[in-house]
Amino acid sequence: MKFIHLAASIVLLAAGLMVPAAAEAPKRVLMVISSNGVDGGETQPGYELEEFAHAYLIFKQNNITVDVASPMGGKAEPDKHDPQAAYALAIAGDKAILSKLDDTRPLAAVDPSAYDAVFIVGGKGAMFDLPDHQPLQRLIADIYDSGGVVSAVCHGPAALVNVTLSDGRYLVDGKSVNGFTNQEETLFSKGWASKFDFLLEDRLKERGARFEAAPMMLSHVARDGRLITGQNPASTPAVAEALVRALGLTPAAREPFRDETTYDLIARFLDGDAGALTAYEQAPDDYNGALLALYGYYFAQGATSPEATRQAIALMELVPAMQEHAQLQLQMARAYKQLDDTAKARALLQALLDRKPDFAQARALLDQL
Repeated sequence: MKFIHLAASIVLLAAGLMVPAAAEAPKRVLMVISSNGVDGGETQPGYELEEFAHAYLIFKQNNITVDVASPMGGKAEPDKHDPQAAYALAIAGDKAILSKLDDTRPLAAVDPSAYDAVFIVGGKGAMFDLPDHQPLQRLIADIYDSGGVVSAVCHGPAALVNVTLSDGRYLVDGKSVNGFTNQEETLFSKGWASKFDFLLEDRLKERGARFEAAPMMLSHVARDGRLITGQNPASTPAVAEALVRALGLTPAAREPFRDETTYDLIARFLDGDAGALTAYEQAPDDYNGALLALYGYYFAQGATSPEATRQAIALMELVPAMQEHAQLQLQMARAYKQLDDTAKARALLQALLDRKPDFAQARALLDQL
């Protein structure tokens, strides 16, 4: 009889082992966007659709469930963007996420316990309606205090500056953090920075954060445990993948976004990789040529050494199709003047004035040579 009972027990145990385990529920991420936008960012800035799309597409590829919330709920308006860009077309073809963007959940109605992580999208609108939004502050603190992951990119970390945890300390206090830098605000904020209550870099430092930064507009991610922040739009894919890893997942292999590949090439070039620009010349369709030239344009404005100025010129000169842009040509002349190469500066300005005789800025610079 004992053998019968033993045999029966073995059969039952084996049957139990053969029952498939229940599939683990997909991770859930709440993406937060600003409600501030009006007129595509002309009247009031909103959120950056590019940042939202790049992060969302990575979450989707990794089987992460995404919901979208904003301070006011309903449809939030993004800043002006290229509707033909690959990221915009991908979002336009995704009916599920379009419905969530058309009817975002009001943050006051969101249950933080339903989410494994929060991802705060940037855009200058975040500086206006996220820092003091109490439901968002509570949601971020609750998710973090419960062991969840908090992430933000570009101006998105503005939502973190007033968040305090259950121990009374600021969330960012003593942690490695980054976000849109003061230099980037000076070059790219289109006058909105003067209307901000604070500059993001300054306020994060005031809250005790250890602020990190890369060269302007290049990807940089600061991860400090369950807090993940990215510096600028170029950082979005890396922040999204860092969040995927923080949730215990291995990011799915993917084809890098074209702008992502372009920023990587710029970073390699600025870091001394002599072959980086050759890579563009050999396969220009793999990169965003306009972005390369425009990066050189802005990099020249912030250059603090002759080497940086020469690097800026190299980027501006790399794309022949961009050479007819008047402001780019003017900036190249300024850069050559800064290097005391008046012959090249004069030649550029004269060619520019031949095309645009009434270009006062070019005329004034030529008169200085």
